[in-house]
Amino acid sequence: MSDEHGLGDRLREIRKRRGLSQRELAKASKVSHSLITKLEQGVVADTRMETARKLAAALRVPTTTLVERAPAEPHPAPEPWQALQRAVERPAEQPDEEPTTRGVQDGLEAVRAAHFGKRMREAVDLLVPLLRDAEALGDTPAARAARAQLLQIAGSTLTGARQFSAAETALRRALDEAPDRLRAASVVTTWTWLLVRQGRFDAARAMAVKWADDAEPRMSRATAEEIAAWGWLLIQGHAAALRDNRGGEAADMLRLARSAAVATGPLRHGDVRIATWGPSTVAYKAAEQGVVTDRPDEVLEIAPRLKGGTGSEYHRHRLDVAKAYTMTRQHGRALDVLGEVAAEAPEWIAEQPYARDTLADTIARRRTLTTETRQLADLVGLPL
Repeated sequence: MSDEHGLGDRLREIRKRRGLSQRELAKASKVSHSLITKLEQGVVADTRMETARKLAAALRVPTTTLVERAPAEPHPAPEPWQALQRAVERPAEQPDEEPTTRGVQDGLEAVRAAHFGKRMREAVDLLVPLLRDAEALGDTPAARAARAQLLQIAGSTLTGARQFSAAETALRRALDEAPDRLRAASVVTTWTWLLVRQGRFDAARAMAVKWADDAEPRMSRATAEEIAAWGWLLIQGHAAALRDNRGGEAADMLRLARSAAVATGPLRHGDVRIATWGPSTVAYKAAEQGVVTDRPDEVLEIAPRLKGGTGSEYHRHRLDVAKAYTMTRQHGRALDVLGEVAAEAPEWIAEQPYARDTLADTIARRRTLTTETRQLADLVGLPL
């Protein structure tokens, strides 16, 4: 974010244009007067996205009006992501042996298994040589499809690790390699998630809406995969619009996504998608609204009906449940949920800033920490 015209400057200008004092804005947004003062004075240069959304909502502007960020400069990734960053950003070396399409496709299945199992480091170890081998293949549709999916998984993995510049490179290459519109739509679904993670809500919403409009199926003739691709684009558009204080658009997209999920029923990740799809997926996103819009009771009301799922969408939903418990000062229950997710997906939760922030909020209000809580703090990299 530019120091010349950062969040604090924009906040002060819009607040004054709205005729509000800092105390009036604090009351309307439920953000502390102290933090608003520090932001406007430049004492604090940035803030959590949820806080920015509250301020933007009170000022009746899209969140991106406050938090539009300049693209981050590329920088070396920490281990174990350096090798994957190099694999997507640099020209590939010639493999020692001539690779085959069949061999790369077999390797892709192993990558997918590690990716869906949330074994991120194993996925990286497999991806790096496979990306090299895939690049040496010809330009057949099968070779392009394999390269597109390997690059998409690389982009998804790098996004989860917050290596955004390398992730964008991987996804741009994946979209270029995609041999058909269905695979391209799957890549775009991951790309919009990258944009949301960067706080680029307007760009994410615009991309999702454009592709959803182009991909809208004729429900009587479309395949389940075509409907699922459309539904995922709507879900990603909903997530971006919701965070950008565009509630009407978000509601419309969620309604359409719900109808798509009813039409298909539950689908496991297929040959094209790298995520599951179905009514539960849409229900997780509907529950997420409660956290984003500061209505945690809605999350806790829905959560018991969604218990027992699997996969990253379910784990993400459980982080929403933990956050909702924190927002309602039920810190013991929040720790229980975080512990459950850590037991099921330790490598995944270790790369989630959301889990780290929620845990920080929780332990700040506890006098002593159990051994399990200290271990959880170490796992998610919470600073001492």
